[in-house]
Amino acid sequence: MHTSNKPVIGVFALQGAFIEHMRMLTALGATCYEIRQLTDLTARSYDGFVLPGGESTTQGKLLKALGLFAPLQERIRMGTPILATCAGAILLSNHIDNDSATHLKTLPATIHRNAYGRQLGSFATLAPCGNITDFPMVFIRAPYFTEVEDADVTVLARVAGAIVGVRYHNQLALSFHPELSGDTRIHQYFLNMMQSTES
Repeated sequence: MHTSNKPVIGVFALQGAFIEHMRMLTALGATCYEIRQLTDLTARSYDGFVLPGGESTTQGKLLKALGLFAPLQERIRMGTPILATCAGAILLSNHIDNDSATHLKTLPATIHRNAYGRQLGSFATLAPCGNITDFPMVFIRAPYFTEVEDADVTVLARVAGAIVGVRYHNQLALSFHPELSGDTRIHQYFLNMMQSTES
């Protein structure tokens, strides 16, 4: 943690809903920087990262084209906390069960893209996430996890039996969009992770 005790978070701003994450984390006392190119990543040290929702294939291609893929993967593997929502969760997962492509592969889990189909393409519901009760979960063409592949992966949230939130050490991966909920509790939980990846 920086000496100011104000966490510094890099929010990947290549595509998707990144501004809402920045607003919520800034309101909670963090300093956020947009990461759009390699110099944004290397210019400073970060206490955590956010991979937002959007389109996972597009984001994966941009990470590679801009030279961000390998440095981000290394930082995650070295233990930097990361919050990944919707498409971000797809980018982290080891396997995508309806897509032959994979991306960062730092999270030992299998995920299913666009899992809810057209009828439930976008919806909202209240459900617990870890110790957080009645969280307003917003799903937009969301994935869900079909399998966790390591005993250290903690299932934090389920909706109608499907896994929609997991934590693996420093990685917090969610199918839904907490940044669109107006509820800061999950972002606060993420900030708490920066105090200790065992919190």
